[in-house]
Amino acid sequence: MKFTIDRADLLRSLNHVHSVVERRNTIPILANVLLLADADTLSLTTTDMDLEIVESTSAKASQPGATTVPAHTLYDIVRKLPDGSSIEFTSGANDTTLQVKAGKSTFRLGCLPTEDFPRMGSADKFAYSFKLPAADLRTLIDRTRFAISNEETRYYLNGIYLHAAENEGVSVLRAVATDGHRLARFEMPLPEGAGDMPGVIIPRKAINEIRKLIDEAGDSIEISLTDNKLKFSFDHITLTTKLIDGTFPDYERVIPKNNDKVLEVNPALLGSAVDRVSTISSEKSRAVKLTLGGKTMTLSANSPDSGSASEEIEIHFNAGPMEIGFNSAYLMDVTKQIEGDGCRMSLSDPASPTIIQDASDTSSLYVLMPMRV
Repeated sequence: MKFTIDRADLLRSLNHVHSVVERRNTIPILANVLLLADADTLSLTTTDMDLEIVESTSAKASQPGATTVPAHTLYDIVRKLPDGSSIEFTSGANDTTLQVKAGKSTFRLGCLPTEDFPRMGSADKFAYSFKLPAADLRTLIDRTRFAISNEETRYYLNGIYLHAAENEGVSVLRAVATDGHRLARFEMPLPEGAGDMPGVIIPRKAINEIRKLIDEAGDSIEISLTDNKLKFSFDHITLTTKLIDGTFPDYERVIPKNNDKVLEVNPALLGSAVDRVSTISSEKSRAVKLTLGGKTMTLSANSPDSGSASEEIEIHFNAGPMEIGFNSAYLMDVTKQIEGDGCRMSLSDPASPTIIQDASDTSSLYVLMPMRV
């Protein structure tokens, strides 16, 4: 195998695919990137057996072929080469080494057989397929992924639940994430082809990887599904992931229906006040107390070690005096998602879940469980 490629093109592709590779691998081949060169294209593939990214970029191959080399080592080499370099790759006669040459720099990397490299999704027939604008998928992920659970024992919460649903007679594509303390729900008009799709749980790692890729995506992203896999395709990139094999809980039961006490506040004002006051809160609980009046809200925090803090901000509240506590980090996570000037919090009592929404955009809904303070 022998091919030449521009450093910028190779670095961009390696930057997309190398992060799938775990730094510590018990299976040596999973530390490698599969390089497949033909006349004018280089294909790069990485996998961890649950997630696979394939990307193609332009290259000139005088001797087409394939090999696998350590992904992170190759990435570090290319990253440190000078801008504008042209890199020449040549594999030895027995394909056990790959020579990487740029200018006066020469590297030799050990190779592993291509037949040992596991492949995902290439032979699968995806039963469901639809397209989403890249901007819509970006919003869907940003509005929900912060609520994904990190608790491995409840593995079915370690991702985003994507499914077709109905809201007041309108068909929507809905994404939901929860860790048991908070819930994030986002919905958009149901795209063509998604009506019969089964509900799927997309793992956290796949969500994070596709989110990194979206910023460089074109206009739309094709999403394809089988019973146990999901594939994102756009431009010259394909990301295939196994789905979480579990049942997502009935999240509708968590969303309260009769919260009649309505608090309206500027989300940026609330978020920055919570941030300041929580400096004093205990690291373990991160609790902040909200004392609500008709036109003002006092945020306060106390810590046996650090002291106390309080701040007053203007609000509009349609009920009598009330005190309620929240995890400050969770509250700030939600306020960061609200882009408008108005945040609406619907409350029932200090012990019941609170609904938070953007006053001008009902596509997102957040539920926060209160804390004792």
